[in-house]
Amino acid sequence: MTVLRQSLRNRVVHWGIALSCFGLIATGILQMPVAKRYGLTVLAPAAGDYFLTLAWHYGFAAVFVFLCILHLIVHALEGDFDIVPQRGDLKKSMLIVKAMLTGGEEPPSEKYLPEQRLAWAAFVAVFALVIATGLLKTWKNLAGCDLPDPALFWLAQLHNLGMLLTILLFIGHMAAFLFKPNRKLLPAMFSGRVDAEYAAERHPLWRTKGEARAEKAESPSGS
Repeated sequence: MTVLRQSLRNRVVHWGIALSCFGLIATGILQMPVAKRYGLTVLAPAAGDYFLTLAWHYGFAAVFVFLCILHLIVHALEGDFDIVPQRGDLKKSMLIVKAMLTGGEEPPSEKYLPEQRLAWAAFVAVFALVIATGLLKTWKNLAGCDLPDPALFWLAQLHNLGMLLTILLFIGHMAAFLFKPNRKLLPAMFSGRVDAEYAAERHPLWRTKGEARAEKAESPSGS
């Protein structure tokens, strides 16, 4: 038996952001340039075409920015803040990691583990840096728009820093699945569902929208 953890919309947005982010990293690296230097043009001549890779970079950026904004707006409008960090998440994350390493008992979790909420916040901060610096770099390419050289230099440095931090966060995100208990979360990003027994055991504080409405209706204050 399984329970629904991620809706189709959430999965589409998740994979859309992930794939467009990979595209941004790849085309961004080709802007440096490295294609000719490391012989990539032998296999893919188009990789050395600056204006082509720039167009692809802008295309991936448009998809990436749209989906990031959509994610925030939709969850805000629905009042769905399960992924937003809560007080004590850092301490709980340490306890969960300790329990996974020692085989001890984990503290009960909501729909998302404390470390998942912290990781989400880190991605939001880094993506905001990438988007802000990327938009400014795009703006300065428009006719009649210019920025002083020191500003351009730091924009480039901060944008590259955002790319590096994104790569490191992705590695950390994948490394979380080295822990066996976390692997049961993987199906949720494909089918949207997780094992019901796993959810009850590891996420006992998780309440679906239907359960939350039912509990509210049954409570004295909800009548």
